[in-house]
Amino acid sequence: MRKVEVSSEYPPEEGRYLRGNDYSPVAVVVILIHPADRIPPGIEALVRTGVESGAALSGTLQTENIGVEKIICNIVANPNIRYIVLAGPESPGHLTGEALIALFKNGIDQRKRIVGTKAPTPYLFNIPAEQVERFRKQLKLVNLLNEGHPDIIGQAVWSCYQERPTQFRSYALYDPGAYPAKPLSRKITWRVTRPEAEPKDEEERSQVQKLKDMMALVKKRVEERNKSRQEER
Repeated sequence: MRKVEVSSEYPPEEGRYLRGNDYSPVAVVVILIHPADRIPPGIEALVRTGVESGAALSGTLQTENIGVEKIICNIVANPNIRYIVLAGPESPGHLTGEALIALFKNGIDQRKRIVGTKAPTPYLFNIPAEQVERFRKQLKLVNLLNEGHPDIIGQAVWSCYQERPTQFRSYALYDPGAYPAKPLSRKITWRVTRPEAEPKDEEERSQVQKLKDMMALVKKRVEERNKSRQEER
């Protein structure tokens, strides 16, 4: 079974996760609906269960935009990871779990919006579309959304390790080996922290850029005029 070594820069993005076996075929994602300073012990226990059961990475996901982008960056940097086990209670505000499920099912559109989700701001502006597609091709989703028993998480992770297809609920899980492509060790390229305020297509983006250029030109002319007046005095 083919496995690959990860780079010294792996995982490229920081976050609320634990790092386990780099050669593991599975990562665990637990939805987080609480502030970072008030994470319930039950959620922390699920994250620990993931890595103790053998996951490569096990952590929480809070938002349907930058949070998802960080997961994508970290997972495509490790071709050994072939499954995501999604667990924990759905976020009633962000619909983060639904957004991740929709991403696997439908991908993103030309505006970089996750298709088929009712999440309020499911835009992946900070990473290339090619990186998103690599994520979708490399992985399969094991959907345990709204579930959170450690034994279930552990059984799902264990099943992903098997050499032969092993039935876990409706999934036939086994370790197929590393994805047959090089790691994509890229960090988030820029930081769109308010995706709801971003232009949603190239036409809007072009209009915003023209406005910025015009404002810069006006500012430059005002500065030149003020400088000229000071020199005349």
